[in-house]
Amino acid sequence: MTLATAIAADGQVASLVQNVDWVTIAPPVIAAVTGLLILVADLFVPEHRKGLLGLGAVAGLLAGLAALIPLRDGGHRTFCLNTDPTTCSYVADRFTIAIQLLVLGGALLTALLSLRETRHRLPAGEFWFLLLSSAAGAALLPASRDLATVVVALEVASLPAFALVGLRRGDRRSSEAALKFFLTSVTATAVTLLGISFVYASTGSLHLSRIAGADVPGELDTLMRTGVALTLVGFAFKTAAVPFHFWVPDTYVGAPLPVAAYLSVVGKAVGFSGLVLVTVIAFPRHAGVWGPAIAVLAAVTMTAGNVAAVRQRADRALGAVRLLAWSSVAQAGFLLVPIAAAGYSSDDQIGATVAYALMYAVVNLGAFAVVAVVARVHRLNRLADYRGLYATSPLTALALGFFLLCLAGLPPGIIGLFAKVTVFSSAVDAGLGWLAVVMAVNVAIGLYYYLRWTALLFVAPEGAPAKVPATAPAAPADSPATTGDPVPAPGPAAAALPKAVPAPYAVAIALTAAAGVLLSGYPQLVLRFAATQLF
Repeated sequence: MTLATAIAADGQVASLVQNVDWVTIAPPVIAAVTGLLILVADLFVPEHRKGLLGLGAVAGLLAGLAALIPLRDGGHRTFCLNTDPTTCSYVADRFTIAIQLLVLGGALLTALLSLRETRHRLPAGEFWFLLLSSAAGAALLPASRDLATVVVALEVASLPAFALVGLRRGDRRSSEAALKFFLTSVTATAVTLLGISFVYASTGSLHLSRIAGADVPGELDTLMRTGVALTLVGFAFKTAAVPFHFWVPDTYVGAPLPVAAYLSVVGKAVGFSGLVLVTVIAFPRHAGVWGPAIAVLAAVTMTAGNVAAVRQRADRALGAVRLLAWSSVAQAGFLLVPIAAAGYSSDDQIGATVAYALMYAVVNLGAFAVVAVVARVHRLNRLADYRGLYATSPLTALALGFFLLCLAGLPPGIIGLFAKVTVFSSAVDAGLGWLAVVMAVNVAIGLYYYLRWTALLFVAPEGAPAKVPATAPAAPADSPATTGDPVPAPGPAAAALPKAVPAPYAVAIALTAAAGVLLSGYPQLVLRFAATQLF
């Protein structure tokens, strides 16, 4: 192969051909290639065998997870500048591996929850292609080390997600949710691109490490600070930080339940990984700009999310999904705390965010898996429909109770408690005592609605008959669940779940419950990230 060459600025000949380490880039590449293969295969697979496409997606995600094993020691680099080998566009360090594990694992559980959906309600080929494409972009973003790659990865992860939300054809709620998600995301991305253009004009580089080391002339300092602030907007939107959170409830309610679960975990991972990269690596000199801003965002976000979650009524249609949506907003506030602390302390605080994100991903996906099971019978999916769940499906109720206690930070959800203590400690160590107090108050507020939902699982329905029918009719097309009209109060007795939970749902619940129990018994598996140098 003939090497392409160019004359560098100092007159030396520099090669434009960059080495590609295929092992390093294997996780996102495997997800992307699998998606393309499934899209092509969908043209030839007969309708009654569309389920094979879902199995292919699961196999591809498992292969992507396996591709992380050779990278577990970190430090793998590719697409590096020949004149400066330390300046690379793709780096697979410990931070990258942790987030890619979260992304691909979250996509795998989403795929398991979607196997039955794609057989009956969603177009299989399009769904799997969009899911894997989004997962590939989400896996690319934490490894990105220049702003151009960051933006490309952000859009590759986001654009398929818009289509996934609106993929339920003929559903007005789904279409409205997709449109709101799209418009708000595009606006946030436009603001971020404007900020990046200001940063490039001030520093002359898009590489994160070069931006961090650039000497900005005094006359460009205001432009640089403005660029830093605007660049954070797009990532604040993805993390559902207030005031960029208003798309979350309607999007989660309108999207298919597996897609809502995906957005609550993988979508947040995209936002937080991008936020960490641009703040800690690219803008450490401007911590005075983003540190206080993120601290205020963290406090307002966790408070707004918790207050809205407390206000959810038990008889409201799709109240369970709405509560999880507002809970995810509140949890985003906790995830922002260590990033804010990094702006005030020279110590590496980012590991606390990674540890909390891994814990949150496991238990939140588990909670969505149980909600998906209940939704098969209770199409309105009200909180009241969970009353007495333990009497009809004890294992499912125990699993949901465990997930909610983990989110609340109460035993036996030890991993949730330890993760919250780690985040709390990062605020205290950085001198953000006021933020630690706000976090403690919000933890207490969260206990109310998490424990209220948990208690419902073990309370028998009032006036319940001796025998509860095994099934319940589906909601008609013009029911409140589909039209958005007010829902009447539920009757005294609720329909029971089928005793046999479909295998994909059962596997998803079992995997998340087992992971939660393992992490509660051996929390060091996750909490070690809080004490590890990730970059």
